[in-house]
Amino acid sequence: MKLRILGCSGGIGGSLRTTSMLLDHDVLIDAGTGVGDLSIEELSRIDHVFLTHSHLDHVASIPFLVDSVGWMRDKPLTVYAIEPTLEILRQHLFNWKLWPDFTQIPEPAKAFLRYKAVALGETVTVGGRKLTPMPANHVVPAVGYRIDSGSASLVFTGDTTTNDALWVEVNKIDNLRYLIIETAFCNREKDLAVASKHLCPSLLADELRKLKRKADIYITHLKPGEAELTMREIQESAGAWQPRMLENNQTIEL
Repeated sequence: MKLRILGCSGGIGGSLRTTSMLLDHDVLIDAGTGVGDLSIEELSRIDHVFLTHSHLDHVASIPFLVDSVGWMRDKPLTVYAIEPTLEILRQHLFNWKLWPDFTQIPEPAKAFLRYKAVALGETVTVGGRKLTPMPANHVVPAVGYRIDSGSASLVFTGDTTTNDALWVEVNKIDNLRYLIIETAFCNREKDLAVASKHLCPSLLADELRKLKRKADIYITHLKPGEAELTMREIQESAGAWQPRMLENNQTIEL
Protein backbone atom coordinates (compact mmCIF):
# COMPACT_ATOMS: atom_id res chain seq x y z
CA MET A 1 0.00 0.00 0.00
CA LYS A 2 1.42 3.38 -1.03
CA LEU A 3 0.24 6.88 -0.15
CA ARG A 4 1.37 9.54 -2.63
CA ILE A 5 1.23 13.15 -1.48
CA LEU A 6 -0.34 15.26 -4.23
CA GLY A 7 -0.73 18.39 -2.13
CA CYS A 8 0.05 19.35 1.46
CA SER A 9 0.12 23.14 1.59
CA GLY A 10 -2.26 25.55 3.22
CA GLY A 11 -2.44 27.51 -0.03
CA ILE A 12 -1.31 27.80 -3.63
CA GLY A 13 1.45 29.56 -5.55
CA GLY A 14 4.33 28.18 -7.61
CA SER A 15 4.62 24.48 -6.82
CA LEU A 16 2.30 24.63 -3.81
CA ARG A 17 -0.83 22.46 -3.87
CA THR A 18 -3.59 22.08 -1.29
CA THR A 19 -4.40 18.90 0.58
CA SER A 20 -4.79 15.73 -1.45
CA MET A 21 -3.29 12.25 -1.14
CA LEU A 22 -3.57 9.28 -3.49
CA LEU A 23 -3.75 5.84 -1.88
CA ASP A 24 -2.48 3.33 -4.42
CA HIS A 25 -4.13 4.33 -7.72
CA ASP A 26 -7.82 4.51 -6.86
CA VAL A 27 -8.46 6.22 -3.50
CA LEU A 28 -8.12 9.92 -2.74
CA ILE A 29 -7.85 11.25 0.79
CA ASP A 30 -9.19 14.79 0.32
CA ALA A 31 -9.24 16.39 -3.11
CA GLY A 32 -7.46 19.72 -3.03
CA THR A 33 -5.65 21.35 -5.92
CA GLY A 34 -2.93 18.69 -6.06
CA VAL A 35 -5.32 16.36 -7.85
CA GLY A 36 -5.00 18.57 -10.92
CA ASP A 37 -1.43 17.37 -11.49
CA LEU A 38 -2.62 13.85 -12.31
CA SER A 39 -3.00 12.73 -15.91
CA ILE A 40 -6.41 12.06 -17.42
CA GLU A 41 -5.69 8.33 -17.24
CA GLU A 42 -4.77 8.59 -13.57
CA LEU A 43 -7.88 10.63 -12.85
CA SER A 44 -10.11 8.06 -14.57
CA ARG A 45 -8.81 5.30 -12.26
CA ILE A 46 -9.93 7.06 -9.07
CA ASP A 47 -12.99 5.29 -7.66
CA HIS A 48 -13.18 6.64 -4.09
CA VAL A 49 -12.70 10.00 -2.38
CA PHE A 50 -12.58 10.17 1.43
CA LEU A 51 -13.11 13.72 2.70
CA THR A 52 -12.04 15.10 6.05
CA HIS A 53 -14.30 18.15 5.75
CA SER A 54 -15.96 20.55 3.33
CA HIS A 55 -13.52 23.45 3.10
CA LEU A 56 -12.55 24.44 -0.43
CA ASP A 57 -8.85 23.59 -0.11
CA HIS A 58 -9.90 19.97 0.52
CA VAL A 59 -12.70 19.57 -2.04
CA ALA A 60 -11.80 21.93 -4.90
CA SER A 61 -10.87 19.22 -7.41
CA ILE A 62 -13.95 17.01 -7.04
CA PRO A 63 -16.14 19.05 -9.45
CA PHE A 64 -13.43 19.07 -12.13
CA LEU A 65 -12.56 15.41 -11.55
CA VAL A 66 -16.08 14.13 -12.07
CA ASP A 67 -16.71 16.51 -14.96
CA SER A 68 -13.48 15.51 -16.72
CA VAL A 69 -13.60 11.73 -16.47
CA GLY A 70 -17.12 10.75 -15.34
CA TRP A 71 -18.09 9.86 -18.89
CA MET A 72 -15.03 7.56 -19.23
CA ARG A 73 -16.02 5.37 -16.29
CA ASP A 74 -18.44 2.47 -15.94
CA LYS A 75 -19.33 3.27 -12.32
CA PRO A 76 -19.84 6.42 -10.26
CA LEU A 77 -17.14 8.15 -8.30
CA THR A 78 -17.97 7.56 -4.62
CA VAL A 79 -17.43 10.40 -2.15
CA TYR A 80 -17.23 9.28 1.49
CA ALA A 81 -17.67 11.75 4.34
CA ILE A 82 -19.63 12.26 7.52
CA GLU A 83 -23.24 13.20 6.82
CA PRO A 84 -22.88 16.92 7.73
CA THR A 85 -20.08 17.24 5.17
CA LEU A 86 -22.14 15.50 2.49
CA GLU A 87 -25.02 17.84 3.19
CA ILE A 88 -22.75 20.84 2.67
CA LEU A 89 -21.69 19.42 -0.71
CA ARG A 90 -25.32 18.93 -1.70
CA GLN A 91 -26.41 22.41 -0.66
CA HIS A 92 -23.40 24.52 -1.56
CA LEU A 93 -21.33 22.80 -4.24
CA PHE A 94 -23.23 20.30 -6.41
CA ASN A 95 -26.37 22.41 -6.35
CA TRP A 96 -26.82 23.44 -10.02
CA LYS A 97 -25.74 26.98 -9.08
CA LEU A 98 -22.08 26.65 -8.21
CA TRP A 99 -21.72 23.35 -10.12
CA PRO A 100 -24.09 20.81 -11.71
CA ASP A 101 -25.41 18.02 -9.52
CA PHE A 102 -23.51 15.05 -10.88
CA THR A 103 -25.53 12.64 -8.72
CA GLN A 104 -28.24 13.30 -11.35
CA ILE A 105 -26.04 13.35 -14.49
CA PRO A 106 -26.48 11.91 -17.07
CA GLU A 107 -29.44 10.36 -15.22
CA PRO A 108 -29.96 9.29 -11.61
CA ALA A 109 -29.73 5.58 -12.36
CA LYS A 110 -26.38 6.04 -14.11
CA ALA A 111 -24.98 9.02 -12.26
CA PHE A 112 -21.32 9.99 -12.41
CA LEU A 113 -21.20 10.73 -8.66
CA ARG A 114 -22.62 9.22 -5.50
CA TYR A 115 -22.31 9.94 -1.80
CA LYS A 116 -21.71 7.47 1.01
CA ALA A 117 -21.87 8.52 4.64
CA VAL A 118 -19.24 7.37 7.11
CA ALA A 119 -19.30 7.56 10.87
CA LEU A 120 -16.70 8.27 13.50
CA GLY A 121 -14.88 5.09 14.50
CA GLU A 122 -16.58 2.87 11.91
CA THR A 123 -14.07 1.29 9.53
CA VAL A 124 -14.65 1.27 5.77
CA THR A 125 -12.83 -1.48 3.86
CA VAL A 126 -11.92 -0.74 0.24
CA GLY A 127 -10.05 -3.48 -1.58
CA GLY A 128 -8.56 -4.79 1.65
CA ARG A 129 -7.53 -1.32 2.80
CA LYS A 130 -9.12 -0.13 6.02
CA LEU A 131 -9.99 3.53 6.54
CA THR A 132 -11.46 4.67 9.84
CA PRO A 133 -12.74 8.19 10.57
CA MET A 134 -10.97 9.72 13.58
CA PRO A 135 -12.00 12.66 15.80
CA ALA A 136 -11.15 16.17 14.61
CA ASN A 137 -11.89 19.59 16.10
CA HIS A 138 -12.41 22.22 13.42
CA VAL A 139 -14.76 25.11 12.61
CA VAL A 140 -16.93 22.87 10.44
CA PRO A 141 -17.82 19.21 11.00
CA ALA A 142 -14.61 17.29 10.34
CA VAL A 143 -12.75 14.03 10.82
CA GLY A 144 -9.28 12.65 10.33
CA TYR A 145 -8.54 9.15 9.04
CA ARG A 146 -6.62 6.10 10.13
CA ILE A 147 -5.35 4.11 7.14
CA ASP A 148 -4.49 0.54 8.10
CA SER A 149 -2.71 -1.90 5.80
CA GLY A 150 -2.65 -4.59 8.47
CA SER A 151 1.09 -4.36 9.01
CA ALA A 152 1.10 -0.61 9.68
CA SER A 153 -1.23 2.32 10.28
CA LEU A 154 -1.05 5.97 9.30
CA VAL A 155 -3.14 8.63 11.02
CA PHE A 156 -3.95 11.84 9.14
CA THR A 157 -5.48 14.41 11.48
CA GLY A 158 -7.08 16.56 8.79
CA ASP A 159 -7.63 20.15 9.92
CA THR A 160 -7.86 20.27 13.68
CA THR A 161 -6.90 22.15 16.79
CA THR A 162 -6.52 20.90 20.37
CA ASN A 163 -8.22 17.52 20.33
CA ASP A 164 -8.04 15.19 23.33
CA ALA A 165 -10.44 12.71 21.72
CA LEU A 166 -8.02 12.08 18.86
CA TRP A 167 -5.18 11.01 21.12
CA VAL A 168 -7.37 8.58 23.02
CA GLU A 169 -7.93 6.75 19.73
CA VAL A 170 -4.39 7.14 18.38
CA ASN A 171 -2.89 5.69 21.55
CA LYS A 172 -4.93 2.51 21.02
CA ILE A 173 -3.25 1.77 17.67
CA ASP A 174 -0.70 -1.01 18.15
CA ASN A 175 0.68 -0.81 14.60
CA LEU A 176 0.94 3.00 14.38
CA ARG A 177 3.85 3.97 12.13
CA TYR A 178 3.04 7.40 10.72
CA LEU A 179 1.27 10.54 11.91
CA ILE A 180 0.47 13.39 9.53
CA ILE A 181 -0.62 16.39 11.56
CA GLU A 182 -1.39 19.96 10.57
CA THR A 183 0.30 23.14 11.70
CA ALA A 184 -1.27 25.95 9.73
CA PHE A 185 0.13 29.05 11.46
CA CYS A 186 3.33 30.29 13.06
CA ASN A 187 3.40 31.21 16.75
CA ARG A 188 2.83 34.93 16.23
CA GLU A 189 -0.54 33.99 14.71
CA LYS A 190 -1.61 31.82 17.64
CA ASP A 191 -4.79 33.85 18.18
CA LEU A 192 -5.77 33.26 14.56
CA ALA A 193 -4.95 29.56 14.89
CA VAL A 194 -7.22 29.31 17.93
CA ALA A 195 -10.04 31.27 16.30
CA SER A 196 -9.91 29.18 13.11
CA LYS A 197 -9.32 25.91 14.97
CA HIS A 198 -5.91 25.11 13.56
CA LEU A 199 -2.56 24.47 15.22
CA CYS A 200 0.57 26.58 15.60
CA PRO A 201 3.94 25.20 16.84
CA SER A 202 3.29 25.82 20.54
CA LEU A 203 -0.13 24.17 20.32
CA LEU A 204 1.37 21.30 18.30
CA ALA A 205 3.90 20.64 21.05
CA ASP A 206 1.09 20.51 23.60
CA GLU A 207 -0.76 18.00 21.43
CA LEU A 208 2.26 15.77 20.82
CA ARG A 209 2.76 15.44 24.57
CA LYS A 210 -0.47 13.41 24.52
CA LEU A 211 0.98 10.89 22.04
CA LYS A 212 2.02 7.67 23.80
CA ARG A 213 3.07 5.73 20.69
CA LYS A 214 6.17 6.00 18.56
CA ALA A 215 5.57 7.28 15.05
CA ASP A 216 7.22 9.09 12.17
CA ILE A 217 5.61 12.54 12.32
CA TYR A 218 5.01 14.74 9.28
CA ILE A 219 3.72 18.32 9.28
CA THR A 220 1.13 19.40 6.74
CA HIS A 221 -0.98 22.47 5.89
CA LEU A 222 1.87 24.96 6.35
CA LYS A 223 0.93 28.48 5.30
CA PRO A 224 2.57 29.74 2.08
CA GLY A 225 5.44 32.10 2.83
CA GLU A 226 5.74 30.94 6.44
CA ALA A 227 6.74 27.28 6.05
CA GLU A 228 10.40 27.76 6.98
CA LEU A 229 9.58 29.95 9.98
CA THR A 230 6.90 27.56 11.20
CA MET A 231 9.18 24.54 10.85
CA ARG A 232 11.92 26.34 12.82
CA GLU A 233 9.43 27.07 15.58
CA ILE A 234 8.30 23.44 15.49
CA GLN A 235 11.88 22.28 15.96
CA GLU A 236 12.26 24.68 18.89
CA SER A 237 9.11 23.56 20.69
CA ALA A 238 8.48 20.02 19.44
CA GLY A 239 11.90 18.88 18.27
CA ALA A 240 11.95 15.94 20.65
CA TRP A 241 9.35 14.24 18.44
CA GLN A 242 11.49 14.88 15.31
CA PRO A 243 8.66 16.16 13.09
CA ARG A 244 9.46 16.58 9.40
CA MET A 245 7.74 18.66 6.75
CA LEU A 246 5.47 16.70 4.44
CA GLU A 247 6.37 17.30 0.80
CA ASN A 248 4.59 17.13 -2.54
CA ASN A 249 5.22 13.88 -4.43
CA GLN A 250 6.46 12.18 -1.29
CA THR A 251 5.46 8.52 -1.11
CA ILE A 252 4.75 6.76 2.17
CA GLU A 253 4.62 2.96 2.15
CA LEU A 254 2.40 1.05 4.57
